[in-house]
Amino acid sequence: MTDPIQHIEHETERKLNILHVFRAPAGGLFRHVQDLVRGQVAAGHNVGVVCASNGTSPAAEEALSAMEPSLALGMRRIFMSRLADPRDIAAVTTVRALRSSQELDIVHGHGAKGGLMARLAVHRPPSDATPDRRARSIYTPHGGSLHYDATSLSGMAYLAIEKLLNSRTDAFIFESEFARSVFAQKIGAPKGKSQIVHNGVGETDFLPLPNRKSTYDIAFVGELRMLKGIDVLLDALATMRGRNLRVVIAGDGPDREHFIDRACNLGLAPMVTFPGAMPAREVFASAGMLVVPSLAESLPYIVLEALAAAMPLVATNCGGIPEIFAGRADSLVPPGDALALADAITRTLNAPAQADTVAKQMRQDIAHRFSVGTMVRGVDDVYRTALTGLPVRDGVPQMLSPATPHSANGA
Repeated sequence: MTDPIQHIEHETERKLNILHVFRAPAGGLFRHVQDLVRGQVAAGHNVGVVCASNGTSPAAEEALSAMEPSLALGMRRIFMSRLADPRDIAAVTTVRALRSSQELDIVHGHGAKGGLMARLAVHRPPSDATPDRRARSIYTPHGGSLHYDATSLSGMAYLAIEKLLNSRTDAFIFESEFARSVFAQKIGAPKGKSQIVHNGVGETDFLPLPNRKSTYDIAFVGELRMLKGIDVLLDALATMRGRNLRVVIAGDGPDREHFIDRACNLGLAPMVTFPGAMPAREVFASAGMLVVPSLAESLPYIVLEALAAAMPLVATNCGGIPEIFAGRADSLVPPGDALALADAITRTLNAPAQADTVAKQMRQDIAHRFSVGTMVRGVDDVYRTALTGLPVRDGVPQMLSPATPHSANGA
């Protein structure tokens, strides 16, 4: 008869077959997946990726190509739309086939579409007697459906799907306490295990910015969509036209043309540049400060990246941003308030030495609280908990008393 303790220890130590499923290789979600893949491959796991074949940028294609050689389980590109589409059925079938053929332990869905496919692929209908093998479904929302208003028709539809999938999820990973509270409010308590694992930044994010020069006074970096509050930033800048500021709004997205038109209509064309997508650190090195005017967020990487680079930062009080700022959260700006945003930008511009001092202090603070290594280990603990049914912390099942020898130590 198998010793249950040895079985549990085996489950918490063996190398896993992991498949990450997501739609768009863009933004913080893609950064999160890239960091996880690197950490999991370094730990000896076999990792694969399924993501969209359509609508990806040249920069995303380059990043996917760089990732692919490290994927022991390969990369599968399939059509995925942002909204519901009949072709989603074929995509779920593809993920389900991989689950069986690759003997997956973990199918980790990221974002609304990735979460849908991962959970439907792992949990077959009750009428299907085929065993589920070892696969467990893990879901990280990354905002996704949680951004929708529950009173809108689209919001009601997306949140209804989330409620149906709740019981099909073995474990939830939330990037922030805020995300978990919004999930509970809009969808209900997670039916599977749930854990907060903060996003983390790596050693390269803390390196000094190369060739720093003040080409711009103010920078925005991110996806150009309404949720990011770029309209509010432009309105704030319109109240500051007398300062002759130089502003860069770097990124791409569905609302780019709208923001360009709005800048022109506000008379900001001479001061605002829209260069398209650029590496964040390249933008940081060319600007005096970063503004994050978001209306909704989970735990944005761009805030962590800016603070790791000791970049003076003005950000809004939304999502998980206060969890990053901790004791300095009172410096955050109410989202959607252009005058308050303009006031915070002005104060930062008027006191550059103080802004640099605060940025260096915050750099030290996040170095201790938001690291890639901590994130990868936290995600692994969630995987092991889902596989064993027991809480796992730092790779150790918590049912084992401190006196119980652990086989990794040679027992």
